[in-house]
Amino acid sequence: MSSSNFGQLALPGPSANAAAQLTRRQKAAIIVRFLINEGADVPLQDLPDELQHRLTQQMGTMRYVDRSTLADVVAEFASEVEAMGLTFPRGVAGALTALDGRISPQTASRLRKEAGVRQFGDPWEQVRTAKADDLLDILQSESTEVAAVLLSKLDVARAAELLGKMPGDAARRIAVAMSQTGAVTPDAVDRIGLSLAAQLHSVPETAFPDGPVERVGAILNFSPAATRDDVLMGLDESDQSFAAKVRKAIFTFVNISERLNPIDVPKITRDVDQAALVQALAHAQTSEDTSASAEFILENMSKRMSDALREEIEALGKVKPKDGEAAMTEVVNVIRTLEASGELKLIVPDEDEEETA
Repeated sequence: MSSSNFGQLALPGPSANAAAQLTRRQKAAIIVRFLINEGADVPLQDLPDELQHRLTQQMGTMRYVDRSTLADVVAEFASEVEAMGLTFPRGVAGALTALDGRISPQTASRLRKEAGVRQFGDPWEQVRTAKADDLLDILQSESTEVAAVLLSKLDVARAAELLGKMPGDAARRIAVAMSQTGAVTPDAVDRIGLSLAAQLHSVPETAFPDGPVERVGAILNFSPAATRDDVLMGLDESDQSFAAKVRKAIFTFVNISERLNPIDVPKITRDVDQAALVQALAHAQTSEDTSASAEFILENMSKRMSDALREEIEALGKVKPKDGEAAMTEVVNVIRTLEASGELKLIVPDEDEEETA
């Protein structure tokens, strides 16, 4: 029996070579139908659209298969699977997926462009897992209609969170537009998803893992006070906005009394070498800027330990500025280490208070 009249007739009766008379497409349809009947989860959606189309058409032309033919096809399929030692992804798209994270992003992007490969499997999955700030930027820059589709594709809690962060008039316009998304086609939603996913991935790679504010702040944290003050003064003159952000990123001995929780002071005194702590407190008491932090530390520990430290500070006398600065830096480093490990959390300055100060 030829495959041309396969749609009108049933498969041939039992014979030694029943499976040999079938095309590979017919055998694939039989295997898929068999697996589905057995309750297996067959992820056909992962196949290319063209293969899904061909498989569906083939299954639509078939009627029934006798047990002998089914057994032959299944045995042949099982034999091929057992003999298979290694499989490779089909096409450039599959190869790029398999090599994701193992080749450079620049190479992957160039290969996608050369092969015309769609970059995102499910673009909306990329959108759903994006950071809230990135999505908020998109909502504020895109049209109301696109914003309505975006919120419609997010879970309710996330959509409500984003909507609550937008200006009232913009939020109302988007809410009204959401009521008109009933006629949007799946193709349109897919195109919008691809566009939004592309925006999320269009941020160019940078040479530094941290932003300029964090880098300058980290450097100034370890700089002498005179250098730090001089740099901040220069930043104030050239870019007040940047200077304000850097000040917020800086944490020095001066900031201890404002940003350290009193209950965390014993953790600091536990990890700082006592000789360095005595030097730091002695030197800090000689400056109006740092004396408040020195007193803050002494007041938030046991009275016995505080009295002992005050006696050592008095006995030590004047500390060389270089040694005092190094000791204060050691205290700050311990605080930073404890913060990084999650043992303490620094108090974040209130932006509104900073602006009015």
